[in-house]
Amino acid sequence: MIDRVVTLTVSSRDASRTRFISAAKGEKQGDYVVFEEAADLARLLTENRVRILESMAGRGALSIGQIARMVRRGTHVVQDDIQALVDAGVIDQNDNGVEVACGAIRVDFFIHSKSPANVD
Repeated sequence: MIDRVVTLTVSSRDASRTRFISAAKGEKQGDYVVFEEAADLARLLTENRVRILESMAGRGALSIGQIARMVRRGTHVVQDDIQALVDAGVIDQNDNGVEVACGAIRVDFFIHSKSPANVD
């Protein structure tokens, strides 16, 4: 059973502020990790990091060594990937190790033009 879903999304400051104000009024918003640019989210979710997240899901706190063995990669490169995911707020790190503190992660963003292009 998936008890909690965290959404990784791209959102403008204005949209995030609107969601914050709604939350302050008691309106349920869900759990989000927000990125300002789609490129930032895309850079974070490399193929290897997605494999790490899939391997960690539902397993509780794990050590870097355990994760490295699960994904069959060296501990140093896995440590770098884990640190990037922790820094982004996607996974949690504590004295027991690192863990995905939700049942599922949803990735949600649009790719669209930021400004009109001149087409000749």
